Amino acid sequence: MLVAVGCSTTKRLAEGELLYTGVRHIDIRSMTQEAPLHEVEAAVRAPLGVKPSGSFMGTNIRLPFGLWAYNAFYTERRTGLRARMFRTFATTPVTVSDVQPELRTKLVRDILDNHGFFASEANFKIDTARRGRKARISYEVRTAAPWYYSSVEFPPVADPVTRAIDSLRAGTLIRVGDRYNIDSLSDERVRITNALRNDSYYYFRPDYLHYLADTIRRRFDVDMRMTMVGGIPAAALRPYRIGNVNIQIYNLDDSGPMMMGTLPDSTLFWYQTPLRVRPKILQRAITISPGEAARVDDIDRTLDNLTRLGIFRYVNMTVTPLDLIREDAETLDMTLSMAMDLPMDAQFEADISHKSSNFTGPSSAFSVRHKNFLGGGEVLSVRLNVGYEWQTGQHAAAGTGQQINSYELGLGASLTFPRLVAPHFIRRNRFDTRTSFQMGADLLNRPRFFRMLSASGAVSYNFQTSPASFHDLTLFRLTYNRMLSTTPEFDALLDARRALRQSFSDQFIPAASYTYTWTRRTGRAGRDRFVWQVSPTTAGNIFAGIYELFGVQGEKRLFGLRFAQFAKLTSEVRYFKRLGSSTLAMRLGAGAAVPYGNSGQFDLPINEQFAIGGANSIRAWPIRTLGPGSFRPAADEPYGYLYQTGDFRLEANIEWRFPLFSGLFGAVFFDVGNIWLLGDDSERPGGQLRGHTFLRAAAVGTGVGLRYDLSFFVIRVDYGIGLHAPYDTGESGYFNALRARDARTLHLAVGYPF
Repeated sequence: MLVAVGCSTTKRLAEGELLYTGVRHIDIRSMTQEAPLHEVEAAVRAPLGVKPSGSFMGTNIRLPFGLWAYNAFYTERRTGLRARMFRTFATTPVTVSDVQPELRTKLVRDILDNHGFFASEANFKIDTARRGRKARISYEVRTAAPWYYSSVEFPPVADPVTRAIDSLRAGTLIRVGDRYNIDSLSDERVRITNALRNDSYYYFRPDYLHYLADTIRRRFDVDMRMTMVGGIPAAALRPYRIGNVNIQIYNLDDSGPMMMGTLPDSTLFWYQTPLRVRPKILQRAITISPGEAARVDDIDRTLDNLTRLGIFRYVNMTVTPLDLIREDAETLDMTLSMAMDLPMDAQFEADISHKSSNFTGPSSAFSVRHKNFLGGGEVLSVRLNVGYEWQTGQHAAAGTGQQINSYELGLGASLTFPRLVAPHFIRRNRFDTRTSFQMGADLLNRPRFFRMLSASGAVSYNFQTSPASFHDLTLFRLTYNRMLSTTPEFDALLDARRALRQSFSDQFIPAASYTYTWTRRTGRAGRDRFVWQVSPTTAGNIFAGIYELFGVQGEKRLFGLRFAQFAKLTSEVRYFKRLGSSTLAMRLGAGAAVPYGNSGQFDLPINEQFAIGGANSIRAWPIRTLGPGSFRPAADEPYGYLYQTGDFRLEANIEWRFPLFSGLFGAVFFDVGNIWLLGDDSERPGGQLRGHTFLRAAAVGTGVGLRYDLSFFVIRVDYGIGLHAPYDTGESGYFNALRARDARTLHLAVGYPF
């Protein structure tokens, strides 16, 4: 049937129609030298970039199979094989009249007007193919000189409302010298309205503020005046207090009659029996009370607090509408209604993976969660995970054809409270707070190596003290690692490498850690973003101090096993600078870990050591193939990657991300960094951090990548190219990695590297 229609993509077009095959080009230029085109280029291109039928990943590259199917199987019937084939495979052709270029150029002119580029021009040209009935569209945009605010006036003070507006003048978003922008005008109305509503003017709306702009006095100057519109309802200009607060709690299963209850502060509420939430929890979450000022922030905080508990299917707040409010009313009655969600849920996950080491196998996890375990939003979660891998064929590490099977079993449980408990170092917090108690155990089997049991328990707090400050405090974490069995081959490997042997020894790791994250929007309109994160970790100090207090010297043990003692500090700065439709992303990170006291010089637990390379680090090298320093394991050493770790790390990355076409972004990146040892290890020569070798011991790489944004996650492909390797590659000069095979790496990953 496809052959019968000659693979035509225009066969069924109406008379006079042209098949739209994409944009030929969009030419955006300024009529003057001063126009900041990069600030509006993305807004201008958005309505013009219509994709043609059969577009490949949002580009102008067309895969016309859907159009062929449209012509081959077109039918007006709704049943039958032909109709089913049409619904499944056909793509409706997009014509030039569907695109409506006249309307789009008018929209572009409106956009430029809204950004202060008055009297700009936008035109289009339809480029028809020599043969057939296909056409592309070319757009030409010429931006005029921008207009700026020469004066800004607020409403004159005449009543309490205008006095409150005048008091907000200092934080205005419209300032003399700024370019005219309708978005800023709208944001300013919203800012003032939010402030008034939080000052108990509950019914005030942005529509009650109006702008008068005078552009006649001087060319390119805008005199802006804010005014109050006429006919504002009197109720909207009056402050209110909270009247009655009616609280209603329902059950989804409609299990019983409604009863009256009392909160600890004597507030009455109605609930459907049985009551499945503790009244004290409700009192803590509800931040509105009769007689207080009716502030929107307090109402929103109440809704947020109740929603964050995670135990309600819905939470609604209703207030008397403006058109029904009495003229003499001074209070607002509020009704807070919510329905209890089902308390239990279960989740099953399964996946299969294949690794470059020829390990293949499935894994799965099953978890059960109770979202209201103690009647206060406490979440009890139990998770069981199972993984199995096998390796066949030539074993690269051992040089045998023997099959190797590996498995992992894990069982874990956690109890999370939607508040800070024991100790109450923050009594009241408007932001999200969590306390978690965790415990779990994993059995790891690595044939021809070892079987290891790892168990851990932790108490952690997550809280926020401001819109920019986030805290993650693990007050105590105890990890227990024990080798159940080892093979002679693995024992020989540990005997040959002192640091590796100490890392895999049986031990307790009693640790405490804290992570502080500070994030802030910067630049015009908050387009840029700055993130700083710092994380100190200590282990063994409390136990060591107790032993010292009782006069115990030398090596100290807990339940017969040595415990680790170390200090670790990591810090990272990330900055994202918007450049029109592109982003310049930068990262600088450093970290150091020092074992001491009850731990020897190289006795740092292996999961606390630093490794570098891979898809999120120095992308010219695979993970754990760099460092420490200029050290490189011998080519015939099969397990060299196990001790390519260090206790000092320094890394810097810069990446330019730019759009290619719909959903697809390109990237050019530059990475530099390495890991080092703070002490001299004769088994890893060249690994110690030294000032005179520091620069040559830092690996340098560059590369290009693609990112496909699917909204809910990003698929990323990066190809890294080494410029300088810290080890000897046989090449002279600084750029010694350009010909090294091990400095060419292709990464497939999910998400951005930072």
